[in-house]
Amino acid sequence: MKILLCGARGFVGGHLERALVRAGHQVIGGVSSVRADERDRVALNYARDVQMADWLPRVRDVDAVINAVGILRSTSSRPITAVHTDAPKALFDACAEAGVPRVIQVSALGIEHSATQYAQTKLAAEKHLQGLVASGRLSATILRPSIVFGKGGDSSALFVNLAKLPVALLPGPVIDAQVQPVAVTDLADAVVNLLQTSPQPPGPLPCVGPQAVPLGDFIASLRRQLGHRPAKVLRLPDALTSLSAMMGDLVSASPWSSEAVDLLKQPNVASPAAFEAVLGRSGVHYSRLLAETWH
Repeated sequence: MKILLCGARGFVGGHLERALVRAGHQVIGGVSSVRADERDRVALNYARDVQMADWLPRVRDVDAVINAVGILRSTSSRPITAVHTDAPKALFDACAEAGVPRVIQVSALGIEHSATQYAQTKLAAEKHLQGLVASGRLSATILRPSIVFGKGGDSSALFVNLAKLPVALLPGPVIDAQVQPVAVTDLADAVVNLLQTSPQPPGPLPCVGPQAVPLGDFIASLRRQLGHRPAKVLRLPDALTSLSAMMGDLVSASPWSSEAVDLLKQPNVASPAAFEAVLGRSGVHYSRLLAETWH
């Protein structure tokens, strides 16, 4: 297939591109800027490309479109509503207009019950895509991964660095959050399989590992996988957690913010059965993630 992959330079997008190329597909990587030595790349601007006309020339003559673009925080150069909602809606409309046979949208698990800007903007794009599917104008799959773990991921690196600490002072939401980490390689393999599947699985597809775990226990598991003895974990008082999140709100580059705290409070778990059916096997257990995706 000839595939337009939006977000090809990102953590998830990069792994998707490598898996798709290995499977024999031709990938046109949608990126923020194209270097002179790059081929099979197209420049995209999710802050400005919010009209169907912006996308029609890019999606003509492709067999599939995958949107793996996502940001945690809104900035002046990358407003989250444009990036998560307006540009994807225009992209999906262009796919319907051009008759693109297959669309895959990488969304996120746990967004249905969150009032955060991240969740609401992701959900708005999902609803628009589902409307196009319901009207018979598109064949599409929405992927909702839990925490995606693997080499090259910022959050993965953060968890590994926390796991290296012999004494860790962690906010309560980080210790208690219910997650179901999925290997980025499993997510990529599932996308390759979905492109060969017809009809598509109904509704959003939760992409999760075999077992749910509190995030604090997951970090402890990473420490064991690194070969270290158990760490001493201290819980940051709730008042200081709120204060630190508000301070993070003031720094756009910080992954820690009030929205991050709210997102952590939403359970990020689901049955793995549907994902494993697409994958054709069990996913990587969180206790094996370093060996399978990091080294």
